[in-house]
Formats: sequence, C-alpha cells, structure tokens
Amino acid sequence: MDIRSALLELTRKFHQEQTEDSFVPGQTAILTSGAVLDEEDRVAFVEAALDMTIAAGARARTFESRFARAMKARKAHLTNSGSSANLLALSALTSPQLEDARLVPGDEVITVATGFPTTVNPVLQNGLVPVFVDIELGTYNTTLERVEEAIGPRTRAIMVAHALGNPFPAAEIAELASRHGLFLVEDNCDAVGSLYQGRLTGTFGDLSTVSFYPAHHLTMGEGGCVLTGNLALARIVESMRDWGRDCWCEPGEDNRCLRRFDYSFGTLPQGYDHKYVFSHVGYNLKTTDVQAALGLSQLRRLEEFGAARRRNWQRLRDGLQDVPGLLLPEATPGSDPSWFGFVLTVLPDAPFTRTALVSFLEDRKIRTRRLFAGNLTRHPAYEGRHFRVVGELTNSDVTTEATFWIGVYPGITPEMVDYMVASIREFVAAAS
Repeated sequence: MDIRSALLELTRKFHQEQTEDSFVPGQTAILTSGAVLDEEDRVAFVEAALDMTIAAGARARTFESRFARAMKARKAHLTNSGSSANLLALSALTSPQLEDARLVPGDEVITVATGFPTTVNPVLQNGLVPVFVDIELGTYNTTLERVEEAIGPRTRAIMVAHALGNPFPAAEIAELASRHGLFLVEDNCDAVGSLYQGRLTGTFGDLSTVSFYPAHHLTMGEGGCVLTGNLALARIVESMRDWGRDCWCEPGEDNRCLRRFDYSFGTLPQGYDHKYVFSHVGYNLKTTDVQAALGLSQLRRLEEFGAARRRNWQRLRDGLQDVPGLLLPEATPGSDPSWFGFVLTVLPDAPFTRTALVSFLEDRKIRTRRLFAGNLTRHPAYEGRHFRVVGELTNSDVTTEATFWIGVYPGITPEMVDYMVASIREFVAAAS
C-alpha cells in the first residue's frame, strides 16, 4: 500500500475510533444546528489536503456542476460564504453590462423586515434603498399582497429569504416581479431542498443564494453559492467574484479564448493581456478546493438530511399540538419545507413570557435562537440609514419580543425531540 492510501486508511480507522457520548437529558446540549459529518467527509477532507490544491480547483468546479444540477440551475458559482453570495447576487444586478436594466443608486429593493441582516445589507452596500414589508406570524414569510403594495416608481428588485426553510409564495411573487419588470433574488440559504408547488426553492428568481456554514443543510465549514438560470447573469457573478476581471480562464489556465492578446478595451493599449482586464469593480470571494471536497461528500446526503429535518419538525409539531400559550409554525400552503428550525411565538395572553421559557430551556441544555434579527429596522446598524417602510411592521415587532426557535437538524435524535417536547410541556403546565 502506498503512503497516500495508508494515510487515508488510517483516517478511516481514526474516525471509527471516535465515540459519541450517549444522550443524557439535561446534561447533553441539544444544539439548534450543526454539521453532521461522517467517515466519508473526513476522508474527503484529508484527501484534498494531501493534494495541496490550496485554492479553488477541480473539486470546486465539479461541485459547482453537480450542485447546479441538483438545484435545477444552469450555473452555480461557489463563494466563501452565504453572505458573500448575497452580496454578489445583488451586486450583479448593478452591472453596466445590463445596460438600462441595471440597478443604480437610489433604486429600491423590496425585502422583509424580519430576517438575517446580510439579506438586506447588500442593498445598502450598493447605494440602493431597502423597502421593508411585514411578515405573517406562523409562516414567518411575507405575502404577495404586501410585496405588491410596496412597489413604487423606483422599485427595481425584490430580495427575500425563505424563512427558516419555509418557502415564501415564490411562484406568485416571481409572476408579480415579471409583470412589473423587477428582478427577483431568492435567499435560499436556509431552504435547500424545500419545495413550493412541487418545485425547488431557488428556481423561481433570477438569482438564488445558498450558505454552506455548519448550521446549514450542507456544509463546507465556510462557503456559499450563487445559482442562476441566466447565463449573462452567471458571467457577471463570476467576474465580480473573481476580482472583477473580464477573463474567464480558470486559475492556472491561459488563453482559453485563444485571443488573450488580441482584444481592445477602453483606452488600454491594443492587445492588453486579457487576464488583467477588469470589467467590474469586483471582489475576491472564492472558496478553496478543500472546502469543495467536503461539499462534494456532503452533497450525497442532501435527501437524507432533508428527510431528517422534516421528521424532527413533524415530531415536534405533533408533540406540541395542544400546548396553550404558544403559536406553532405552519408550512406555507402548497409547500414542502426542508426545515431549518422550529419556530415558537409566545402568545400575548400566555401566563408566561418568552424570556422565562427560553431561560427554562437553556437551563436544560436545550439551545434556542431568536428569529435572527427580528425587526431589523430597530437595530443600531440601521440608524440613520435611508430606507422605506410600507405598512405597519406589527408582526416583525412581535417576533422581536416573543419569538424564538429550537433545532431540527439531522444531529437531533428522536429521544432529543421527545425531551424538548416534554420540557416545554412541563414548563407550560407549571406556569398555567
């Protein structure tokens, strides 16, 4: 056996020797989210490290191809995070190559007030104006009616996340966008594998984004992706991700177009090296081959992970069905979510508070999380920022005060789910 094979075999043996402690209620932490890694993941990671391909390479390109196929997209471009993917997706819409269709400073982008900040931040970072709308309690998504009401004379795009894996009414909002000549960006970071009207989320918009942070459906440790069915937008995304360069050669590749020294650009000398021509004000937001190796290994388990998330969510839903004082989550009609978490809102007439319930659960090692930022407009980061609000943000304020979520990720066992159910029931019974 050669040294490489021996090292990989030792990696397998090392993994097999790792033991997990059995679940002890009240002592073992039940996380809200986390990576679920197996022997094949560890071997893939080590094998990529042995190859010493320390930048993006063949594995990254293979992942992009396979993930695009899995997500029913024409193109996928890996990034270093889901937040970077959001930045690229929105920034691509400002490209001069889109001519009159491009977004320019002062244009408006409709989004929701309740969510994660990096769905909204790219709007501000590009000199655009966020237009915030409210959500529905239960689904925690906005509605077609709210989005339509928010359209104004300078509205040019809609950028919305599928809330904790639960699809927003993507078909209807996509049709609305098309009717009004607006771009639609789906933040699909929490919803990989979710379906709306039998169709994968992330396939309704002009662009969609994914995160591969350990909390998400698949992980690379750090990483993200921009997907699209529009080849012109895909090329812009690639350029902006790769420093803004005009050349599309892979790293280490030269003259794929066979015209490297023949082009004429702007006031540059005729034949200026195409590898150093820049057509966008871009970034360097690429990932690495080691990360892609882990992503490729994780990809084989996408359906398995989605099924586990759905089982855990349903077991929680069934177990908490008749608990008073709590609003339980609901799937958007016509959807089949690959859930990111199980959301609970303490009702106004409950004889207990969210703070008391969360404290009780945390004392029992049941980890909780807020519905991200709640109402973003109330955060210090957005003080003095220019944005527009359409309608009241009543439900966004409710989530800020009364909403939290617990985990459903594949690392949670049925025994853990039952302990979460029993703990919530015990708390509510004692408070009633």
